[in-house]
Amino acid sequence: MLKNRKFIKILIILSIMFLTFESAGYYLGSRDVAFSNKGNLSRENGKMSLNALKARNSALRQRLKGLTPNEIYIVIDTGRNRLYLKRGQGKIREAVISAGSGSILKDPAGKRQWIFDTPRGEYHVQTKYLAPEWTRPDWAFIEEGEAIPKDPRKRVEEGVLGEYALGFGNGYFIHGTLYTRLLGRNVTHGCIRVGDRDLKTVYSAAGVGTRIYIF
Repeated sequence: MLKNRKFIKILIILSIMFLTFESAGYYLGSRDVAFSNKGNLSRENGKMSLNALKARNSALRQRLKGLTPNEIYIVIDTGRNRLYLKRGQGKIREAVISAGSGSILKDPAGKRQWIFDTPRGEYHVQTKYLAPEWTRPDWAFIEEGEAIPKDPRKRVEEGVLGEYALGFGNGYFIHGTLYTRLLGRNVTHGCIRVGDRDLKTVYSAAGVGTRIYIF
């Protein structure tokens, strides 16, 4: 968690610095040229100042690129419900998804509760499954008002998760969906739902170990 916060903090700080330098460059460049007409600064000095700031911006861009993985990675924007499959600065594919709803389910017995939110931070693909089966957890039965079965075999459902699934820990997956009409909305129990075509591309490109950035 500390590593995730440090990584995100560095990106935010460098982005702010970049915008500050960029704005300052255009402001000072215009200001220097304007003042040169009054004899306070020469046009040549104004050009040199602007060029120096552009050089700084270029160096900063290189530093930002250094923080971006060169291999394939996945970025998930839970607010906009978008998944980006990327390599370096380039975007391979953009997909409309459904992320966690953030809703809360309480056990009628009063002993447990579940918050259906998608976790944020840096993760990686831990497992990959073809034709995955869903083992329904307790909350899935409580949510439907059903009794929790004692036989584990009664928890297993086929076809619910689509044709592919990529696990990134703690029971969370990037997987398919039967409810494609709901893509673009925050409706899941925490997993990332993706349409069939987009999911196939992501599954084919991402291997075990592929990094996932969720915000």
